[in-house]
Amino acid sequence: MKAKDKTKFFIVLILFLGLALGIGYGIYYLTDVVLNGSFLDWFSKNYFQMESLKDPKTNEIRIIYTPIWPQLKHFLLTLFLFLLVLFVLSVYLAAHFYARLQVRKSISRTSRMLHAYIHHDIDSDDVFPPSYAEVATQIVQLKSTMQRHEQAVKTETERKNDLIAYLAHDLKTPLTSVIGYLDLLEEAADMPEKQRKKYIHITLEKALRLEKMINEFFEITRYNLQEIILEKETIDLSFMLVQLTDEFYPLLSDHGNTIELQAEEDLTVYGDSVKLARVFNNILKNAISYSYPNSPIKVYAGKREKDIFICFINQGKSIPQEKLNAIFEKFFRMDEARSTNTGGAGLGLAIAKEIVTLHGGSINASSENEMTTFSVTLPQP
Repeated sequence: MKAKDKTKFFIVLILFLGLALGIGYGIYYLTDVVLNGSFLDWFSKNYFQMESLKDPKTNEIRIIYTPIWPQLKHFLLTLFLFLLVLFVLSVYLAAHFYARLQVRKSISRTSRMLHAYIHHDIDSDDVFPPSYAEVATQIVQLKSTMQRHEQAVKTETERKNDLIAYLAHDLKTPLTSVIGYLDLLEEAADMPEKQRKKYIHITLEKALRLEKMINEFFEITRYNLQEIILEKETIDLSFMLVQLTDEFYPLLSDHGNTIELQAEEDLTVYGDSVKLARVFNNILKNAISYSYPNSPIKVYAGKREKDIFICFINQGKSIPQEKLNAIFEKFFRMDEARSTNTGGAGLGLAIAKEIVTLHGGSINASSENEMTTFSVTLPQP
């Protein structure tokens, strides 16, 4: 107990002892003053023996009181025990009320320390004194657990929001193709029948793909990106890249760009065709958005000793190195001023990286001399 606390305790004890003495003095005053006659009569009758003696010289009669010691001792013992109980009761009450006061102060102090530690980024040693070491350890563990749970909830919410934006971003590609081909069909009334059928067929395929993605939207929001199961199969990569060239024709025409494809024949890869198509769609869409008008976008694909590579090269403003390092981060945009033209939320390349990583591959970007290259590597089947 600290010196300050001892002082407070003794002050309370003195107050209660003063109260006890006051009660004792009150009893004394009651018996000696107020009830003087009756009390003395009762006391002398029960604890003293009265004798009358005649003085032979003066013939006066004297009354002598002789204590009845057995009874008087019993009375004094009872009185002592009463006073002892009164003293003990005073000490108990003083200690009880003092303890309650200390508990309230301790709770109030602990509450202030907890509030300061929980709501501020400060070290526990700066809040809790050494006497609270055990409590401080438990509170530190509790705060750490709360922060982990809070971060887990925040991460889960952000991830689910990313998934929603993920699909919303990818819905734009087939929708753009559908609108582009429908515009061509409406504007070119004299289009050859063979070409018209081809455009109608592509439009129908893209509309069906759009429907599939909308249905997938409701299913995929229940899972994290890392929990998406890849439906792998052997894919004709050469044919997939040729299809991409056709699908992006309307968007390429709007920008005055063309695609120059050089892919090895019979190039296959083992993976999820739908998700890999998203990767190439996102990279191509990014390349078109940031290419100079009327410039070609070159696509190379081939096989190396241990992997398969696909390179997308476009001519446009070089990407600074500090931005190049962050280009695959979620919601990153090269040029915020071009948001209206590019239309994306900055998720396309982040999505591409996630999917390629799930396939056990890698994706990288380089940019110099106004030439930007995106390189994708995938394991050989």
